[in-house]
Amino acid sequence: MRNLIIREYTAVDKESLLGIYKLNTPQYFSADEEKDLLYYLENEIEYYFVLELNQQVVGGGGFNFSGDKTIGKISWDLIHPDIQGKSLGSILLKHRIEKLKIFPTVEQITVRTSQFVYQFYEKSGFQLIEVVEDYWAKGYHLYKMQYVN
Repeated sequence: MRNLIIREYTAVDKESLLGIYKLNTPQYFSADEEKDLLYYLENEIEYYFVLELNQQVVGGGGFNFSGDKTIGKISWDLIHPDIQGKSLGSILLKHRIEKLKIFPTVEQITVRTSQFVYQFYEKSGFQLIEVVEDYWAKGYHLYKMQYVN
């Protein structure tokens, strides 16, 4: 797609990403998770990328590592509702998987998501390994998945 850019996150992107988060609440996220996203953006980012379409931030997603760097963890996927279903989230996910494959210590790639979007990850090669009910908030279950491709 023309005018599509994936670039590294900067603090200037925080407000745009919070806006996208809010547009996806409560359909995909609990309102209680906003503080977790803010904490992540301000304190826990190892690698985070922003998706721009026509010079507008339309999404973001990152990855972090386990302490021993053997597990790459896909984190905080946010896609503007207006572009969902147009494969841009898949492009951003593939970008991060390819980046993770470069690290020689990474033996597996995981994602923790919810029942609302786990099928997106299944289509991209992830397999469900655990479900924990009401993990994120009441009615928002944890679906832990592992990349198998």
